[in-house]
Amino acid sequence: MHVPPSTIPQRSHESREDICMSRIITTRLRTCAGVGALLGLGAQVVPHADTTAQSRVSGVSVLVYHRVMPVVTNEMTLRPSTLQWQLDYLKEHHYPIVPLRTVVAYLLGKAPAPAPSSVVITIDDGHRSVYTDMLPLLRRLGAPVTLFIYPSAVSNASYALTWQQIAELQRTRLFTIESHTYWHPNFKVEHRRLGADAYREFATRQLCRSRSVLEQRVGEAPSLLAWPFGVYENEAIEIARKCGYTAAFTLGARGVIAGTDLMTLPRFLVTDKAVGKAFAAMLPPEPR
Repeated sequence: MHVPPSTIPQRSHESREDICMSRIITTRLRTCAGVGALLGLGAQVVPHADTTAQSRVSGVSVLVYHRVMPVVTNEMTLRPSTLQWQLDYLKEHHYPIVPLRTVVAYLLGKAPAPAPSSVVITIDDGHRSVYTDMLPLLRRLGAPVTLFIYPSAVSNASYALTWQQIAELQRTRLFTIESHTYWHPNFKVEHRRLGADAYREFATRQLCRSRSVLEQRVGEAPSLLAWPFGVYENEAIEIARKCGYTAAFTLGARGVIAGTDLMTLPRFLVTDKAVGKAFAAMLPPEPR
């Protein structure tokens, strides 16, 4: 039986950037029906052995992680013990973990449907803990992972991965590198702030430059995009298509099914509270 880690996380000082990002993501997620229950926001998670009773996701469940740290400061941070519990749950309940590109190929009509009850693991931002803390746990599971990064931070910001670490992640053959724009803007904010021509130039730079830099650095141009903060607007979607992206991902408490808009595909934000029923509720029914 799973015994979830303690659900009372430690707290520490948060940076202004983390507070801003946390508020945007939390606000966006709470607009989705039932998401508060799914994520355990505003309520204590009560561990329970019968976790699968709450499973209700149709289609493929795409999970998004951000960082692992000993101290939880916001919805993007998990403790190592929580991540370990979640990965153990997926393994012990025999969930097929499939590459994100496989799911997109199916949606494009270029591949068969993924196995029933499939789950996808994605990670946004490229925080250094992906290499130092998450890699050992993910390597043990042996599951494919899609890492969405914004190149401006790599080998530059103190919190970010280096290009050498990203190359090492690629060598594990578990990690696929995709785009999270060039420096992680909020497209709706910039759309309001800039004039039409300036915004078009800005969005093109964010989306196309990220793709070209990643092609140069990792050896392959990304075809997938994760919208920063899960925020997008129509012109940014059109520019993303022109830059060469075939699919893009936002945040939303539902699975990916045939017919889902390819440029606004939903993902479940996995938090430190996602244990027990709260985690099971992000997943399809258990495989039979």
